[in-house]
Amino acid sequence: MKITLLCIGKTDEGFVQTGITNYMKRLKHYINFEMLVLPDIKNVKNLSQDQQKTKEGELILKQISTLDFVILLDERGKEFRSLDFSKFIEQKLVSSVNHLVFVIGGPYGFSPEVYARASQQISLSKMTFSHQMIRMFFVEQLYRAFTIMRNEPYHHE
Repeated sequence: MKITLLCIGKTDEGFVQTGITNYMKRLKHYINFEMLVLPDIKNVKNLSQDQQKTKEGELILKQISTLDFVILLDERGKEFRSLDFSKFIEQKLVSSVNHLVFVIGGPYGFSPEVYARASQQISLSKMTFSHQMIRMFFVEQLYRAFTIMRNEPYHHE
């Protein structure tokens, strides 16, 4: 199985990028993982929030195949404890899913078309985080999930 994290816009903060890179290196020992960063929408000051979400949605949907299992990281999604997220990932590994695509939208969320295409929505917290910070949190949680599956001494319960 392959896991992709699909995001809108580059990571501006060096410390965030350092954290992402650190956990991506660790993940290579467990799974084929990539983070695909789509370019920011140009001239957003001239667009409404809905127009921005639509344009971002078009970019996102171009990167998704009909066979992909798509999960949106959305504040209204299902919340997991780390152990449960690990079980969720493990279940996807043993099922017929070949490509798991997690999507982080822009600052205003997702277009209706992206919601319609998604297989599921999950939330990493009831709190709101910047869409850049959530990348690092997600990659760390994915790494944590694999260490839990392997009974490695990273996660402490």
